[in-house]
Amino acid sequence: MLTLTERPIDLAALIAAVSDDGHGAICSFLGVTRETSPGDARPVEALDYEAYATMVVADFERIAEEARQRFGPLKIAIVHRTGRVALGEPSVAVVVGAPHRNAAFDACRFAIDTLKARTPIWKQERYRDGGTNWVANA
Repeated sequence: MLTLTERPIDLAALIAAVSDDGHGAICSFLGVTRETSPGDARPVEALDYEAYATMVVADFERIAEEARQRFGPLKIAIVHRTGRVALGEPSVAVVVGAPHRNAAFDACRFAIDTLKARTPIWKQERYRDGGTNWVANA
C-alpha cells in the first residue's frame, strides 16, 4: 500500500498490508499534526496538504524499493494525507514488516526521512489567528 488519501489513515489496514508469517517485526511511524511548529509560535489549527499524485506514488515506490535493497526482505506501506488534516490527526504513516526488528526500525526511519527530504508534497499551516504559511519539507 503506497498511496495518497484524503481519508483518515487506517493504521490497522497498514499493519495487515505488511504482515507476513515470515516477519517477526512490524514497525510503524505516524506523523501527527501538532499545535506549533519550529520557527513559528502561532497555534496551528490544521494543515492542508497538496501533492501531484503520480509523482508522489512513483517516489513512494522508489523509496520502498531502496528500503528493500538496503535492509533486506520486507514489506512496506506508505500513506500520506492530502487536503485538510486537523490537530492530532496523522498526516503520514510508514509501516514496515521485516524478519527482524533492526531491519524494521531501520527501514521505517529510512522511509520517513527520505520521504520528507525529497517527495513533492506541499504543506500549508493554518493558524488559529486566521493566518497561513506554506512550509517546505525538511
